[in-house]
Amino acid sequence: METLVEITFLGTGTSIGVPVIGCDCAVCTSDDPKNQRLRSSIHVRTPEVSLIVDTGPDFRQQCLRAGIRELDAVLFTHAHSDHIMGFDDLRRFTVREEEEIAIYATRECLDRLHAAFTYVFDGENRYRGYLKAAAHVIRGPFRVGDLEVTPLPVIHGKVETIGFLFSREGERLFAYIPDAKELHEESKSLLAGIDLLILDGLQPEPHWTHLSSGEAVALAQELAAGTTWLTHFSCRVDYRILGPTLPANVHLAWDGLRLTCGT
Repeated sequence: METLVEITFLGTGTSIGVPVIGCDCAVCTSDDPKNQRLRSSIHVRTPEVSLIVDTGPDFRQQCLRAGIRELDAVLFTHAHSDHIMGFDDLRRFTVREEEEIAIYATRECLDRLHAAFTYVFDGENRYRGYLKAAAHVIRGPFRVGDLEVTPLPVIHGKVETIGFLFSREGERLFAYIPDAKELHEESKSLLAGIDLLILDGLQPEPHWTHLSSGEAVALAQELAAGTTWLTHFSCRVDYRILGPTLPANVHLAWDGLRLTCGT
């Protein structure tokens, strides 16, 4: 029986995507598909569950491109627009009247989803074809299908933000932290020596709310991660230029990249 966990990068771009509207830089005008990035999100599939982390404004396009037809749950890292504003497109996964999709988020993130999508949560629109969400507040580790999910508190501007550590039967599979400037010590201790780390690496230059690529490399080395994939890039990241400068176990992700882990 297939037991591997498959991770698909639905998007690897920052909040405004790449190419950027009105930008004529070398990356925004590049013909390299690895330099063309929708907003950051991943799809995780196991033998028991299909889930998404974050539903940005490109969510519908990402599902069509990746051929996603079924979803059991959605996990949210935080409430910035590039991570939640495709939320209503989840309606295609709750077409029948009795269907719901489980969503997991911090209380702050759920409050913002309630404010932006009141009609989903007010109990008035539980009809065929409408989005029907079963909301769960993240207060600590939780289970989704055969996965154990541990929230990882991080510092990312003024919005409460978390990453996620995914495990199965006590085995750490991978961690996903698309938006962070710093990790809390409790998060670092949970990630020490992890085999697969997916981490924010916005651009080579320092940024006030995101890890630069150099800071991300240093953090991955501090954690002694086996393999690290960077994501959430601005148009200051040219795949062909930055990629070859990274350590052998650190790589740049791209839209459509698929990884497997687990045994």
